[in-house]
Amino acid sequence: MDKYMEEAVKEAKKGLKEGGIPIGSVLVKDGAIVGRGHNKRVQDADPVTHAEIDCLRNAGRIGSYKGTILYSTLMPCYLCAGAVVQFGIKKVIAGESATFAGAKKFMEEHGVEVVDLDLEECKSIMRDFINKNPKLWNEDIGK
Repeated sequence: MDKYMEEAVKEAKKGLKEGGIPIGSVLVKDGAIVGRGHNKRVQDADPVTHAEIDCLRNAGRIGSYKGTILYSTLMPCYLCAGAVVQFGIKKVIAGESATFAGAKKFMEEHGVEVVDLDLEECKSIMRDFINKNPKLWNEDIGK
């Protein structure tokens, strides 16, 4: 696991400690983390504060997203994939997609390179959370 995904995992664990859904994200530009975030739907009572959205908000106005890479512990959903496409982020690295398939095909159809690392740590975090909180997880994914 590279240092950027390690930081995304730290964000996921931070969200879990706050009572939220354990998904984390970082945005990297020119080798530096310019934004980080975690899912705050529960903490903020906001249905769209997914990890990737929180990360982009925290990055602020960075001008062009050309050359940025978005890391997420879980494959981005359609909401977050829409933001990726809208802002022209051309590479997404996901920790896993086994617990949630997300919108990989959508992003690829819009010219985004998507890498699924299939990391056991990311899968384990999500499996544990889903097993303990199925109702909350189903709410998060719109079921």
